[in-house]
Amino acid sequence: MSAARLRRKAVPAAAAELAAPACAGGVCNPRRVQGLRAPAPRGEHVLIDIAGPGVFLSGEVVKQGGGAGLSFVSLDIDGRNVVNISYDAARNSGLTEHNPYGVHYLTSAAGLENLAFGWPTPLVFLRSLKVSAVVRQDGVVQILANVLVGTP
Repeated sequence: MSAARLRRKAVPAAAAELAAPACAGGVCNPRRVQGLRAPAPRGEHVLIDIAGPGVFLSGEVVKQGGGAGLSFVSLDIDGRNVVNISYDAARNSGLTEHNPYGVHYLTSAAGLENLAFGWPTPLVFLRSLKVSAVVRQDGVVQILANVLVGTP
């Protein structure tokens, strides 16, 4: 083959972006979204509410403080409940180790409780993604939520 036949024509940048998928084999435009309620009195608190479409990668909700009682964390995608569990239930049912269910309870010496959730395959949401907490105990100093999302 001649050298002339091996050369490729230069493709304008705009055309090159249209020709190839922007995120082949992955998630486009990953970003962290955070929600905070401090202090967090008794009641329901919507911490994160994202309009779709998008892709959910993982999330966590950290609770600081609080006496006896149950506080729940909920993840809803397109109006369907995906996670709804209390910190106590996650701890008592043994979700303290890596597991295929996708929910992991963590705690720290500082008294923080963390519910982390995510799965090996990203979850697509078309209309909405909502993370909320229901506080049923006094003395919760703060609830902090983080989610990692992107576009398909």
